[in-house]
Amino acid sequence: MSYLALKHIHMSFAVLSGLLFLTRGMLMLGGSALLQKRLLRIAPHVIDTLLLASALVLVVLGNQYPFVQDWLTAKVLALVGYIAFGAIALRQGRPKPVRAFAFVTALLLFAYILKVAITKQVLF
Repeated sequence: MSYLALKHIHMSFAVLSGLLFLTRGMLMLGGSALLQKRLLRIAPHVIDTLLLASALVLVVLGNQYPFVQDWLTAKVLALVGYIAFGAIALRQGRPKPVRAFAFVTALLLFAYILKVAITKQVLF
C-alpha cells in the first residue's frame, strides 16, 4: 500500500473518530441513554485502534518520528491530553459541568491536532 493511500485511510479514521467523539459528547450532555448502546461502546475502540495502527505505519514508512519532528511531537502530546480529557468527559461519576469542560477541552485539543497535521506548524 502506498504512503498516500495509507495517509488517506488515517485521515478518514481521524475524521470518524472525531465525529464519533462529538456525537458521544453531545449525547452525554443531553443525558441520553443511547450512550449505553453496544455499538457506541465498541465502535470507538475499533476506529481508534485502526487510527493508531495507521499512524504507526505512517511513522515508519515516512521516517518521521515523534521527539525528532517537532510537529509530530506536538501531535502526540496533544493526543495524550485529548485522550485524558475525553475519558473524563465520557466516563460517568463526575459532575456534568466537569464533564462538559473536559469535553470542550478535548474538542479543542482535537482541533489543534488537526491543525498541526495539516500545517506541520506547532504554534498558532
